Amino acid sequence: MCGIIGYVGTENEAVEVILDGLSKLEYRGYDSAGLALIEDGKIFIEKKSGRLLNLKKALKGRVDKSCIGIGHTRWATHGNPTDENSHPHFSQDRKVAVVHNGIIENYIDLRDKLEKEGVVFTSQTDSEVVAHLFSKYFDGDMISTLKKVKSIIRGSYALGIIEVDNPDKMVCARKESPLIIGLGKDKNFIASDVPAILKYTRDVVFLDNDEMAIIEKNKVTVFDPQGQPIEKKVTKVEWDTEQANKKGYPHFMLKEIHEQPEVVNKGIARYMKDSQIYFGEEFEKIDFSKIDNIVIVACGTAYHAGLQGAYFLKKLAGIKVDVEVASEFRYSDPFINEKTLAIFISQSGETLDTLMAMKLSKELGATTLAITNVLGSTISREADIVLYTMAGPEISVASTKAYTAQVALMYMFAMYMGIKNKKISIEEYNEYMRTIAEFSDRIEVALENKEKIHELAKKIKDCRNGFYIGRGIDEKIAREGSLKMKEITYIHSEAIAAGELKHGTIALIEPGTLVVVVATQKDMIEKMVSNIKEIKARGGYVIAITKENYSQVLEVADETIFIEDINDMLAPLLTVMPLQLLAYYTAVEKGLDVDKPRNLAKSVTVE
Repeated sequence: MCGIIGYVGTENEAVEVILDGLSKLEYRGYDSAGLALIEDGKIFIEKKSGRLLNLKKALKGRVDKSCIGIGHTRWATHGNPTDENSHPHFSQDRKVAVVHNGIIENYIDLRDKLEKEGVVFTSQTDSEVVAHLFSKYFDGDMISTLKKVKSIIRGSYALGIIEVDNPDKMVCARKESPLIIGLGKDKNFIASDVPAILKYTRDVVFLDNDEMAIIEKNKVTVFDPQGQPIEKKVTKVEWDTEQANKKGYPHFMLKEIHEQPEVVNKGIARYMKDSQIYFGEEFEKIDFSKIDNIVIVACGTAYHAGLQGAYFLKKLAGIKVDVEVASEFRYSDPFINEKTLAIFISQSGETLDTLMAMKLSKELGATTLAITNVLGSTISREADIVLYTMAGPEISVASTKAYTAQVALMYMFAMYMGIKNKKISIEEYNEYMRTIAEFSDRIEVALENKEKIHELAKKIKDCRNGFYIGRGIDEKIAREGSLKMKEITYIHSEAIAAGELKHGTIALIEPGTLVVVVATQKDMIEKMVSNIKEIKARGGYVIAITKENYSQVLEVADETIFIEDINDMLAPLLTVMPLQLLAYYTAVEKGLDVDKPRNLAKSVTVE
């Protein structure tokens, strides 16, 4: 969740590189920022709560003489977002500075012991114990000291540490929380995510769990958990900084909404061979005759993509599918065995709840499949098989194009399984393939509604509560629409199955209550019209998203947004566009920071 950047290189560059790296990590979500440098045999630390701009102001006019430093953007877990609780943290003798992502689970016991030894803490955080422990056990060898500290602390962490007596070296380690090493010319880096260092290098090393490294100006040495040097593969990042720019759009979210046609095309093209779906040699090795059930595990928006994937698989492949929230999965005694295909969906590939669910599934004998957007992410490395969504860097915290890419990929997977299980005919398969090949053009048309949607946003911006309803697969889309509205507008909204209205929720409908209705499924339209009438009879304000030929919805809704007439199974990939735009423009009209909604982080690496 938090962001880490570390630099060892040329004198007078450290502040510039660290501040630039932190600016590239703002999208991850944060409430404070800081940096630590080694200069003239001392550690200099500056850290400020609030936006990165506050840190930049505090450093204005300062002459940078350092060639090594660490920086951090913090998302508060232990202690309020104050200057004191911001990272980096330092040891009592101010010889050690630490940045940390994750949670030290046994920090209370460690803090108690250190305080009894006379250590004075300056923050409320769990992270500060690492600085004091590193100072306490420092033996002149940074790796052996780090190894000792790792043996004492429990929990998840990505650590970057500098020490005054080693002004040209930085050490780092990771466990469950992501950390990469960037390899440059006469300079090297650590970071929690690729964008932080992409301006300087595309050559990266992905640290695995329990690995450590020493970073020097012209040398990087990686160590295994026992402290032995090891060779690591260098990965070249394919995308560039241009893809992480706004390109003239006022917000990344709007840019990424408009990138969805291209993203769907890329995903389709990657997994097509001779006009047939082909997921690669590793995927073809799966013996599906031995798979009798599928479980899909994810969080948030990815969970909603999983719900749609399950719907596709049941309809097209006739296979038993369960969808689980990752944070609950390990505690629900899941029915997982060697006959289970467990699918894990994560945009970042670092979602800790999802990663831990994957580890349990592997222990129980399941075949694991990762669906992610990030090459080299932890989940992609630990899964048996990985399918990449090809969405490119998604900077806005509220996911749009990554979600659409996940849904499109799940749809292709369902078709693959359907033809393999002989649940759909060759003719049906070819028709589905023809429709999806034209799909990017349909998305472009769906996005043409944006002016009308903007006008609707002006009407609802002052709403305090709302509901999203649908039936069948539309109910899954309603959940995602509701989540987007909550994430970036802070309007409380609830998504429910339309048929459940009469079982309690209708008591909350009163004059002016906002209800967004998703109604695209032909065999559900009459029932949806009845639900709208129930809402209107109680004074609700209805915005309906439906197909152009469903005129009966137009007759009963207050406002209607149309999508093209398309196969019911594919309608969700069109319906989500107006839902994304409605949330976006409502947030804009409320004057909110669309790309950085409060309290949220792009990559959730704590449980």
